[in-house]
Amino acid sequence: MKNSIKLTTWLVGGLFTFSSCTDLDVDLKSTYTEYPDSEIAKEAKMAGLYYGFGGALGRRYMEAALLSSDEFMAVTFGGNWYDGGNYIHSSLHASLPGDAHVDWAGDIPAAITKCNQAIFDLGGEDENNAEQEALIAPALAMRAFYHFIFMDTFGATPKLDHLIGDSEAIDRSPRSEITKFIESDLLRALASGGLKEDVDASTYGKPTKWMAEALLAKLYINWAVYTCDDVATYDPSMTNSKLNDVIKYCDDIIASGHFNLSDGYRKKFMPDNGYQIKDFIYAMPYQNNETSTRANTYARFQFWPKFNNDGADGKGLFGITLSQNAGGIFIVTPEAADRFCLEGDERNEIIMKGAINYYDISTHTMGTEPYIYNGQQVVLTKNITILNDQMDLGNDLNAWCQGYRCIKWAIQADDYNLYNRNQSNDVPIFRYADILLMKAEAILRGATATNGDTPQSLFNQIRSYCNAPLLEHTPSLNELLEERGREFYAETWRRNDLIRFGKFEDDWGYKNQYHPEAQTEKWRRIFPVSVGLMNSNTNWKQNYGY
Repeated sequence: MKNSIKLTTWLVGGLFTFSSCTDLDVDLKSTYTEYPDSEIAKEAKMAGLYYGFGGALGRRYMEAALLSSDEFMAVTFGGNWYDGGNYIHSSLHASLPGDAHVDWAGDIPAAITKCNQAIFDLGGEDENNAEQEALIAPALAMRAFYHFIFMDTFGATPKLDHLIGDSEAIDRSPRSEITKFIESDLLRALASGGLKEDVDASTYGKPTKWMAEALLAKLYINWAVYTCDDVATYDPSMTNSKLNDVIKYCDDIIASGHFNLSDGYRKKFMPDNGYQIKDFIYAMPYQNNETSTRANTYARFQFWPKFNNDGADGKGLFGITLSQNAGGIFIVTPEAADRFCLEGDERNEIIMKGAINYYDISTHTMGTEPYIYNGQQVVLTKNITILNDQMDLGNDLNAWCQGYRCIKWAIQADDYNLYNRNQSNDVPIFRYADILLMKAEAILRGATATNGDTPQSLFNQIRSYCNAPLLEHTPSLNELLEERGREFYAETWRRNDLIRFGKFEDDWGYKNQYHPEAQTEKWRRIFPVSVGLMNSNTNWKQNYGY
């Protein structure tokens, strides 16, 4: 599907205005007083490229990805947090173009435009000039990443491969075409040698060789999904011609020696996580301070809603009183909760369930003293009782205690006393653990095994570092999907996994009970384009079904 669009209406909040100079044949170096001729100058040109997804990942994209998967379902408390159905629509696979969880999409073309502006400022694209290709490689990698996010979420996407003039129309290209464009940009960036191989504080949160290879592996493991003519007709039995390429790039990352699973599971998601975590290939940095422009709100929605006190002025869940409570409307689905059952598995600790004791705020481990709220111990139940079609549980202690909660994204007191419930936890996007499991999956799907690795040996590397029981047989694809569900819980990849494995329409939570059409509406594997973008671009065609 191709739909003509005038891109200047697509840019967000007036972030960019373009003059009539769109002739890329001019001498670009002569346009600037100082052409970047040092690493510092180059980095200055690139500085605005890296964090264009940070706002969405910290909240609205997170809502869309987590709630549409089998990890969480949204509820309300006496109508509080209904918000026009924004949260429950995603849970029901009933998203609407006006929902806030799709209204972040404009961030992506703005970010791509920054990439194209940096490429222009650095001298433009010239595939026959090796020095120039190396210079712009980070911008190419980020351009590919942003296209990937939009394509994975919304399907057909404008291919923004140059700066767009004021009156220039751009087409919305089919998903398969965008997939190949993403591949092309990544291969160019890698071939140029311009992506750094260092893994340290200076490269953290930025496009490195390993970030580009991880993105290629993710693109290739989903190749059959992304190149299918119609998202609704994709079936996991379809041939994936790129499985050996998954192996190639996973092997390169493994052989680099930069990454490992030496950090404990809980440690990786604490407020002080960062470049020192050896599992992180590429992550989005967040930092609470007065000037922060990106906010991580994961705990705000996933914690128990009244955890900040005892129902009055006494100590809350962490043994102290905090000035703000949580929304607490993301309930762990019973199906997801049941995955966290392996004996000794450290990952079990991220699920709050049953009788709750006070937690240590520095370690987020539960102690032995019962957590008392309004005179009684807090006891969370796995199942919930819905009162109406707003997924309302009521608005009392009984309601708040329905549903298990996720405590993976640890908080600090300042998050809830000073920074309006925003966190400093960085969010990993590509992890070494994912590289191991993607390689295992590719072999199970028919790729040639390499370096003595087997699906079982790769799978057991994950089990071993989490202290979970080792598998004594070759994992099935379903077992692999279940392991991914444990390892990457609440990290926004589950929707992607469920679609690839053909499980997105399965029954979980209350989805199919309250929206039985979700079992057959396979076009909901992509979201609707937001009403704001549709109103600004009247010659766009909305995604089918919306």
